[in-house]
Amino acid sequence: MSRNQGMDRRQMLRLAGLSAAGLGLTAAGCGSGGGSNGPVTIRHAWWGADDRAKKVQECVKLFEKKHPKIKVKTDFQQYPDFWKKFNTQAAGGNPPDVIQNAVTFLRKYEAKNVLLDLNPQAKKGNLQLEGFRAGLEKFAEIEGRLLGVPVGSNSMSLVIDEKVFEKADVDHSLGWTWDDWYAGLQKIKSGQGIAGDSGPHGVMYLYDLVLRQNGKAFFTEEGMGFGENELLPYWTEALARVKAGIYADQKKVEQIKPASALAKGLSAGEFTWDNFSVRYSAEGRSSYSLAPIPTTDGKKTGQYLGSLMLSGTARTKHPAEVATFISFMTHDPAVARIMGYDRGVPATTAQFEAFQPTDAPSKAIGAYETEIAKAGVLEPITPHPAGADVVEAAFLRIAGDMSLGKASPEDAVKQFFSEAKTALASN
Repeated sequence: MSRNQGMDRRQMLRLAGLSAAGLGLTAAGCGSGGGSNGPVTIRHAWWGADDRAKKVQECVKLFEKKHPKIKVKTDFQQYPDFWKKFNTQAAGGNPPDVIQNAVTFLRKYEAKNVLLDLNPQAKKGNLQLEGFRAGLEKFAEIEGRLLGVPVGSNSMSLVIDEKVFEKADVDHSLGWTWDDWYAGLQKIKSGQGIAGDSGPHGVMYLYDLVLRQNGKAFFTEEGMGFGENELLPYWTEALARVKAGIYADQKKVEQIKPASALAKGLSAGEFTWDNFSVRYSAEGRSSYSLAPIPTTDGKKTGQYLGSLMLSGTARTKHPAEVATFISFMTHDPAVARIMGYDRGVPATTAQFEAFQPTDAPSKAIGAYETEIAKAGVLEPITPHPAGADVVEAAFLRIAGDMSLGKASPEDAVKQFFSEAKTALASN
């Protein structure tokens, strides 16, 4: 804690009989020169690799130069460690002022009153909400409360090994069907001896699109949007494809992690978020591109733009400064030139136009999102209930165990719904 003329903050409060707000001292600003006579300090935390950390810190330096009365203390972790630390901080009443966030966690922390409603700051002019692409400014709005602002957009895609697909002469144009896709996988397997896909059956966001193509969704606002009778045939079919070699050998896939099965030549395709596709060129030796999501009817992909976002936390003592920082990170053109597509395609038009990628993977991502937006296939995202993050992890883990022969599809489905029910009930 800071000291002032030999007295710590607690002694000052007792003697003066004043609140922390009255003294201009806060948990976030304590020991940092906070208050009316000095710069305010806010804390920003995010997850990601070292490269993202360097980029964010460069943006922070630029922000502090443009806003000398606001200092930003930074902290980053790997994805699992970030949430462990944040949960501990939130439970202790001392979360960072600004966090990187995702839709999976939105309702979980909204229900616990952890997140700051940013709408009042937008009304005061501290947060700009104009100029977002494809309606992304509403992405994190729940019942009229704005709980986050997108920093980038992404959408599900199929990353393919171009050389393998070209050799097999597989047509993967927008509007191709799941039957077309599977026929292509069979052609690749029979002609080149390579599994057609890494194994999509544990990817919750892909199965969500399959359900959306058929008038349902993985989640409703209250809970699960499908039942055992939908999932059982999906996982039964997946296991048969693993055994047939149409999907990659899951034991080999596990052995090479965290490397990608596609990049290491174990498969010819892999479903993932489009902005993740930059990893394949770095890890692999082939050339890779983005193919559209197959459809049930040749038209409806079920796709939406997802996004990482920045959220303020409700306990912050500096909501105006938090909003100012978030607005800068989402609108300033210089931020886009620093961050590139690291967190997805820039969410605002100003940043999208400010960064023109020169590398092939980023060019492909921008072209892909432009194509699906022009095609009119994008729909609103389905709300995720509190506990969705736990459900997603269970879906991935249980599907993986099943494909490794640790459980039958019937047992795996029952286990998943049991864990999902518990996760949603406890949040």
